Amino acid sequence: MVSISDLIALVGAFLSSLLLLALVLRFAVRLGLVAAPNERSSHSDERPTGGGVAIVVPVFSALLWLFFDGTSYAGGVAIACGGLALIGYLDDVRDLGAGLRFGCQLLAVVIALWALALGYPWWVLAAIGFLLLWHVNLYNFMDGIDGIAAVQTLVFCLGVQALGAGLPGAPGLLLWAMTGATLGFTAYNWPPARIFMGDVGSLFLGLLIGVLAIQLHELGQVPIVASLILLTGFWFDASYTLGIRLLSGQKFTQAHRSHLYQRVTDRLGHKGTTLLFGAMAVCYLLPLAWASMRFSGWAYACLAIAVLPYLLGAIHFKAGRLLPESA
Repeated sequence: MVSISDLIALVGAFLSSLLLLALVLRFAVRLGLVAAPNERSSHSDERPTGGGVAIVVPVFSALLWLFFDGTSYAGGVAIACGGLALIGYLDDVRDLGAGLRFGCQLLAVVIALWALALGYPWWVLAAIGFLLLWHVNLYNFMDGIDGIAAVQTLVFCLGVQALGAGLPGAPGLLLWAMTGATLGFTAYNWPPARIFMGDVGSLFLGLLIGVLAIQLHELGQVPIVASLILLTGFWFDASYTLGIRLLSGQKFTQAHRSHLYQRVTDRLGHKGTTLLFGAMAVCYLLPLAWASMRFSGWAYACLAIAVLPYLLGAIHFKAGRLLPESA
């Protein structure tokens, strides 16, 4: 059931996002928020970036509201995600260097885990921290074509709401705020994009979505396996591509265009690929996520089935491998 506060979060975040995007577009050049094409880009011209601010500000405001309303973990999560957004913004304006970026990401993950106060042994917490750190980075890697990161965010937010039959309390309000803000951003980022998300948005979302997936599992509302199924398009593509690059001796820190989604984009274009990605999530992954909850004994079988078409696609399109023309 959607409450009045949830509706306010949804509509308020949507309108705030549209207003912020108009401001960023107007002042992007003056602020240095212009993305030039590089080895990783799927665009051949300069475009305004930093549009993720329009997601960060409303959702960060929702986190602060929850903190002052008594949600204990919201303050630490706000600091962690807000700090990452700030680092992402600075990196959008000028390259901060890999060492500084990684150090800030690691610190943000530690703060987020401290805020969640998970009652696990240290080695389990270390494993969770590693996976959160990876999710922050893979969300950034996968934000490479128009609309795809926004669609993944909407799939997660609306998917877990559907699976949880309308999540109550703090997680539900946060998810509705993310949905509203992302819908506003999508209006400007849908192919052909007028503005890019930038690191300010992708780092923020990468950490917050990971944190929410953990919190929903801890609250017994949506199991982590169901969230992983909804996020398959991102985590599998990034992980498979990195694995192939490492096994084939490539420099994994070097910019590239060998992700599965990038190879598909070469065939279908930005809009076709984003539509295919969204259709797969809604028509294939969401039912499997539901099945993993309905038949919990088969949850990991559902996860394996979710991965299968992406694995076949990655093999077919040689994701992660150097093609003859790029060798």
